[in-house]
Amino acid sequence: MMKKPPRIKLPEAINPGEIVEIKTLATHVMETGNRKDAAGNIIPRDIIHTFTASFEGEEVFSATLGSGIAANPYIAFFLKVPGPGTLTLTWLDDGGTTTVEKVPLSVA
Repeated sequence: MMKKPPRIKLPEAINPGEIVEIKTLATHVMETGNRKDAAGNIIPRDIIHTFTASFEGEEVFSATLGSGIAANPYIAFFLKVPGPGTLTLTWLDDGGTTTVEKVPLSVA
């Protein structure tokens, strides 16, 4: 489960047709399921397993993550911005938590 909302970094000014880098950082422990607690019980796996990005309802990027990913995963990708619209970023974890952030993209 994410302890706080993900951080999202976008360029301040975007021109139509420009290719921009979108950067995200999620706060999540990413428990692999391989460790044990003090009593010797296996700590259940709880990782962000899926990340998707959609622009105006159309998927523009997706990633499937495994147990080898570090805690607080940083994901960056590039997007050719056709015009103004909403970028929707979604993180899904093993605990059943879905985190969705919607970011308006303004173009100059």
